[in-house]
Amino acid sequence: MDKLERMKQLVDVILMHNRNYYELDNPTISDKEYDKLYDELVDLEKETGVILPNSPTQRVGGDVLDKFVKRRHQVRLYSMGKVRSFAELRAFFDDMKKYVKNPTFAVEYKFDGLTIVTEYQDGKFVSATTRGNGEIGEDVTEQVKTIRSVPLEIPFKNRIIFQGEGMMTNSAFKRYNKTAEEPLKNPRNGVAGAIRNLDPKETAKRQLDYFCYAVLYAEGKSFDTQEQMHEFIKENGFKTGDFFKVVKTEQEAEDIINQVDVVKDNLDVMIDGMVIKLNQVAPREEIGYTNKYPKWARAFKFEAEEVSTMLKDVVWQVGRSGKVSPIAVLEPVELAGATITRATLNNIEDIRKKNVYINSRVFIRRSNEVIPEVLGLAEKYADSQEIEEPRTCPCCQTPLVKKGPLLFCPNHDNCKDQIVARLTHFVERDAFNIEGLSEKTIIQFYNDLGTRHFSDLYNFTKEQLVGLEKFKDKKAENVLTSLQRSKHIDFYRFIYGLGISEVGIKTAKDLARNFKTFEDLKGATMEELLAVEDIGEIIAQNILDFFSDNDNLKEIENLFNAGIEIVYNNSATSQELSGMTFVLTGTLPHYSRADMTKIIEEHGGKTSSSVSKNTTYVLAGEEAGSKLDKAKAIGVPVLSEDEFVAKFLKD
Repeated sequence: MDKLERMKQLVDVILMHNRNYYELDNPTISDKEYDKLYDELVDLEKETGVILPNSPTQRVGGDVLDKFVKRRHQVRLYSMGKVRSFAELRAFFDDMKKYVKNPTFAVEYKFDGLTIVTEYQDGKFVSATTRGNGEIGEDVTEQVKTIRSVPLEIPFKNRIIFQGEGMMTNSAFKRYNKTAEEPLKNPRNGVAGAIRNLDPKETAKRQLDYFCYAVLYAEGKSFDTQEQMHEFIKENGFKTGDFFKVVKTEQEAEDIINQVDVVKDNLDVMIDGMVIKLNQVAPREEIGYTNKYPKWARAFKFEAEEVSTMLKDVVWQVGRSGKVSPIAVLEPVELAGATITRATLNNIEDIRKKNVYINSRVFIRRSNEVIPEVLGLAEKYADSQEIEEPRTCPCCQTPLVKKGPLLFCPNHDNCKDQIVARLTHFVERDAFNIEGLSEKTIIQFYNDLGTRHFSDLYNFTKEQLVGLEKFKDKKAENVLTSLQRSKHIDFYRFIYGLGISEVGIKTAKDLARNFKTFEDLKGATMEELLAVEDIGEIIAQNILDFFSDNDNLKEIENLFNAGIEIVYNNSATSQELSGMTFVLTGTLPHYSRADMTKIIEEHGGKTSSSVSKNTTYVLAGEEAGSKLDKAKAIGVPVLSEDEFVAKFLKD
């Protein structure tokens, strides 16, 4: 295919997706995939010098919908030129220096919503218009009136026109989807559909917001800088997103972009990048515009965390508690630096709510390096098939038991997948920490040695182990040594290793702090369990059920008979770190992560796996990653190991 034919093909495909998104409120590909198509077209136009008459690069947004009254913009609206790398951003900074001596630059959020222009006369709100094609938009005055963050009256009394972004915050999105008959795919889809709804009452149900970032026209008012404009917007009662920085160098802008990239998933608004504008306003007219975007501003887009791909199959996976959960098998797709082949689907009700099918295109999202999640349907096809809920266990074929939307295999003692999952959990680092035992090895023990219970592990002999495939003398000795070492175990690790449903490592530590001995925990009442911080009725009931099961009690007795001794550490050696929360990241020079955690807890402190405003200190070692970046971005103090020791552990 020659370049011109490819350009025609790209134009047709992009226009189709524009119509799906802007006119039908039904996006069928992700932003990342759309950007890839669009960027390819831009590059081909530059290479060939040809721009097709209907090329979407010559337009801003989509066609105006006939069901709305059309309104011509007094000031033409432009899109935003993108930079794809920090090298391109440096080139932009250098280019601006040709026009302005010692320029400064405003750095703001790039909101991921719907552009809306609002107009005021005599201090009163008079109209709102969508961007449309940049010259003509849609009159959405009545819809925008329902947005509480759009002031109906402002201090400035002359005629003025603002530009901003209609947004559905993440919290509003979650609230809406809890009761929605048809859940929204994402917050941006939520705001687009709400503003384009002819019934303002329906718009109001979405609880939208409006974040303002530009003054397009102000009678009798001018601005020297973007910073002045930003302050003026706030003075007139608009939300701005609470982020605005002025920088002098590209390096400063790059640092800010990297910092925001780390924390963006914790924001209540969706942003997909940062906008960098020449701060000085006067030179902008001289610098000018292309047919599509201002030359004095650029958008740096973050790596997409949401893409669409084909859902090829659904497999049902049995966990250690017997819960049977659906896993989506996907056509491999690149997302946030990883190749994704599987994603989580919570249960059959979640599948029905998200309206996804086998052999359908679905949206998936991956945030903070967690397991990807299927968000919803992008496109259904003629051969798409409904996902069926299993009636029997996929491992042992036992009839499943349904509890609410969840499925469980009741064959606790003889379901291989359950047993292997429990044993694998038992030996992991945060539990009994038995080195050299992977899931593959556990399956080998199950098949060849008949291993079914935790206590079976402590009955192994060297002769049994060396008789297994790929087990030499050295490996067998190492496993036996690790098993022997694991017999002396901290109370919280013992609790966690038992695999009580919903009891994670933090809950295990909370239980160990609140109950002095194992006998105290085993005999705890519902009231006593609920008195423990962060333990609710479900977890409390799971604990009660676990310790009322005779098979569980017999297995615990077998562990004690095998030589397991719980090491109790119920009182801190000091309260030096009381009320403090530490996050550990990177490799510390003298302490393992586990040892440092123990030291902190012995001195009355707590550790957390994630950085937040409640974090007291981040303790950073070598090769510290995103947690260190986030700490710097939100102003959490950072200590090295030496600084921590000098500050808290030395008299």
